[in-house]
Amino acid sequence: MEFYIGIDLGTSACKFLLVDETGKVHNTVTKEYPLSFPHPGWSEQDPAHWWRACCEGLPQLLAGVDAGQVAGIGVGGQMHGLVALDDQDRVLRPAILWNDGRTAAQVEYLNNTVGRDKLSAWTGNIAFAGFTAPKLLWMRQQEPDLFARIARIMLPKDYLVYRMTGVHATDFSDASGMLLLDVAHRRWSREMLELCGLTEAQMPRLFESYQPVGTLTPQAAGTLGLPAGVTVCAGAGDNAAAAIGTGTVGEGRCNISLGTSGTVFISSESFRVDPHNALHAFAHADGGYHLMGCMLSAASCNKWWMENILQDSDYAAAQAEITPDKLGRNHVFYLPYLMGERSPINDTNARATFLGMTMDTTRADMTQAMLEGVAFALRDSVEVARSLGLEIPRSTLCGGGSRSPLWRKILANVLGIPLDLPVTEQGPGYGAALLAMVACCGRRDSAAQVSREMLQVKETVEPDPALSALYQARYEEYRQIYPACKTLFANLAKGAV
Repeated sequence: MEFYIGIDLGTSACKFLLVDETGKVHNTVTKEYPLSFPHPGWSEQDPAHWWRACCEGLPQLLAGVDAGQVAGIGVGGQMHGLVALDDQDRVLRPAILWNDGRTAAQVEYLNNTVGRDKLSAWTGNIAFAGFTAPKLLWMRQQEPDLFARIARIMLPKDYLVYRMTGVHATDFSDASGMLLLDVAHRRWSREMLELCGLTEAQMPRLFESYQPVGTLTPQAAGTLGLPAGVTVCAGAGDNAAAAIGTGTVGEGRCNISLGTSGTVFISSESFRVDPHNALHAFAHADGGYHLMGCMLSAASCNKWWMENILQDSDYAAAQAEITPDKLGRNHVFYLPYLMGERSPINDTNARATFLGMTMDTTRADMTQAMLEGVAFALRDSVEVARSLGLEIPRSTLCGGGSRSPLWRKILANVLGIPLDLPVTEQGPGYGAALLAMVACCGRRDSAAQVSREMLQVKETVEPDPALSALYQARYEEYRQIYPACKTLFANLAKGAV
């Protein structure tokens, strides 16, 4: 039997999976590491912590297993982070992460001075605060001495691949989120590199996610407890890797992740760009493309509401108070913009808001509004995709929030489509293991095939037509709230109110 290792390089922890050739998960190990917040709104991490997690986690993952049976390794990871190396491949500064908010001025410059139309033509996307290119502009302006020493630009998961193989590589799905890739033509954008003061020589070599990048070096193999020569594939950005793990491949397949952040991932065989750039237009790990909406606060809204505000950790009991007769009839609304918002409004000034409380409003009403508000915000991204002519007849659902039967029911009826829950829900790590499997089998076009073959559904949540009709009316009311508050949010951010 052959084994494949999937690595999920997350923001707070790295998760390791050992998967056999049938897709069965034999073992998992998680290693946490710290985040640094050197200034309000900044978010950084030391790449050495990621490698240390691998050095500690992989030997534990292989306990009781013949390491000689491991054929391949794949990595799925947090996107957009800036890892800068010097000419000796030493890390120049802590990595600036996806949720770092220091680049407001650079995003403003890119979108409004350079121009959204140019950015979209060059890359298929516009600038968002989390993307890599604005971080490079910030570093060029604020840390010019360090910027001048950059020999190589990498993304977080690619740093692990480099430490394992010695190869500077990235894949198209992860590179799509840098605002440096011409996504439609799968090549670096000369215009964006020039604008950021970079050359193509400073960029990693581009691979499809399922392609082998190299093999473990003798030094890495000895450190990790594996034989030299194990194949390492290019891997994928976390959402593309998770999509491989949930069978979200080909034309019009959808996966919704109800995690700390929330994503709507819609696969496509052809390149599509939303004319308003409300959704990201990225390459997919299966060799095709995808549209993605990303909301910054999804399940984290539930955690904030329960633990920070109500100071209650009994999530199930709180949701038990929301009886079926209340669904679709709540008079309270909630905007889930705790950290501003990416898709589809791209507004760093947006804030979370409860609206519609009266003297008879209960705690359960507000809890329900929070759950519904996240569902409505996910629908915002789905509606953009539908406006492009994409049919979305159903979706898979993953992420921590999907464990709530009530939240699943609300979301299925807000969207009006069936939601399938996969048997194996291990996120990016599982998809990364499947990509490693494809890299080892040598069949270039089998990523989508393997993804479909491994998908097993344990439960489907069907929408109820009557309840969906109630939520349709509620959604029409909900979508009027942000436009009415937008100017107020901007004034509050400026201190003008």
